[in-house]
Amino acid sequence: MSRYFLELAYKGTTYSGFQIQENANTIQSEVEKALHILFRLHFELTGSSRTDAGVHANQNYFHFDSDIELVPKHIYNLNAILPSDIVVKGIYPVPETAHCRFDAISREYKYFIYNRKNPFMDDRGWLFPYPLDLTLLQEAASLVKEYNDFTSFSKRNTQVNNFQCTIEHSEWISDDGALIYQVRSNRFLRGMVRGLVGTMLKVGRAQISIKEFASVIESKDCTKADFSTPAQGLFLNKVCYKEMLRSILLNTV
Repeated sequence: MSRYFLELAYKGTTYSGFQIQENANTIQSEVEKALHILFRLHFELTGSSRTDAGVHANQNYFHFDSDIELVPKHIYNLNAILPSDIVVKGIYPVPETAHCRFDAISREYKYFIYNRKNPFMDDRGWLFPYPLDLTLLQEAASLVKEYNDFTSFSKRNTQVNNFQCTIEHSEWISDDGALIYQVRSNRFLRGMVRGLVGTMLKVGRAQISIKEFASVIESKDCTKADFSTPAQGLFLNKVCYKEMLRSILLNTV
């Protein structure tokens, strides 16, 4: 039996999240359904990174084991079965011990904000028509890298044992009328990126100071952060793996 990584991208607008849930339409349920239609077999998928309802991904992974030898035409066949808002980008044979979640060394997210009505961004960004100070936003983004405990930016009812995250990259980018927050970390907590964005926007609007933003982080109290940021602006942009797996994932079957 061989192990495979399946790389996919999706628009999460109409889905209740990435991971399979009872009585809910999810990315995993659609991929499992497509695999079953194509091969007439049940596949048990393990996901790399959970995304919430309405959140998108430019790159995410499943892994699964199969006796079937997967070939390039299977990518085409799966995409013909899958709905138009989910696409399989590649299927990769990997060592039998490879794990798409635990072998990931970092993940990168982007959050898109635009300040003018744009019909092409309606379900892929947040219309935020308020003046923002980019210098203050950058200062807040830089400050984030100085901390490791992000209890304040984790939603309640989470199952994690600790709130320690190592932020490798954190910045705001201005691009063709959009503001994009880009952040990369070894791990993320539930709601963390949206909480960071919502709270930093308060800094950008001068509603709170940089010092007060630091106090929110140091409080380790999620009621101090702003989680009102809507899902449609958030993208899981990239999942990064150890060097051995990274080289394998450069080549499809």
